[in-house]
Amino acid sequence: MATYVVSDIHGYARALDRVLGLASPGAGDLVCVLGDMVDRGPDPLGVVRIVRSLPSCRVLMGNHERIMLDTLASGDATDMLGWERNGGSTTLAGLSGLTDEAYGELLAWVERLPLFDTVTVGGRVHILVHAGIDASALRAALAELGHDGAAGYGDVSEGALRAALALQSPETLLWTRGPFWEEPTGLIGPDGRGPRVISGHTPSVLLGRYASRAVGPVLDGDERALMVEVGACFDSFGVADRIDIDASAAAGAPFGQVGIMRLDDLRCWYAPVGEGA
Repeated sequence: MATYVVSDIHGYARALDRVLGLASPGAGDLVCVLGDMVDRGPDPLGVVRIVRSLPSCRVLMGNHERIMLDTLASGDATDMLGWERNGGSTTLAGLSGLTDEAYGELLAWVERLPLFDTVTVGGRVHILVHAGIDASALRAALAELGHDGAAGYGDVSEGALRAALALQSPETLLWTRGPFWEEPTGLIGPDGRGPRVISGHTPSVLLGRYASRAVGPVLDGDERALMVEVGACFDSFGVADRIDIDASAAAGAPFGQVGIMRLDDLRCWYAPVGEGA
């Protein structure tokens, strides 16, 4: 079984459909979607339908799903204006076309989405979140569970990581940028083992504002955004401890793409977004 990750599709259903066709995950493969399916692009509910149709899929909540739920719950005009300014108009238009039953079922499904996940691929545990983590708080929580990190975190179980991640602030998991990308997580040990963090939320074209240790280019030869490994340095023992999989679809054409990565070998596939795509 292979494991794929994709994030920040932002309403570009056609691009998602194309990139899934390129990557061709099988029925026995796992696809992990790290949030921000909705808003900005032309067909947010089409994205949700595709995601929910995948035979083996685990989905996280993103900050845009949270904004949607909070705005619809409050009904406040100021909240609605803020959501629309953040690209919510296309999502609202799609929701308005649903029956009451379908509307309620969809929002209930979104409300149940978790804020984090973990998967083990190739012997390494991967932490999956929408935006990022508070690494120092995570290490402190792991220490409380008996993992002080003196010998690294290569042997930390998914169960221990999940227990520690459950103590993270939802605000951090959904919204963090600078504090997460600026410094190594401290989770990689001298043997090069330890959890790697996979997240979206920060469009890779903006990584230069936050991260100084990107591995490889942010743009391809056509100046379209790429998914980027981050953090390979002395303090992480040469291992990229974070990967930004937000290929900037929210920015639209000409450089926005929907990207999907296979964690087993870090191979990536991309589909550029465009008008109506």
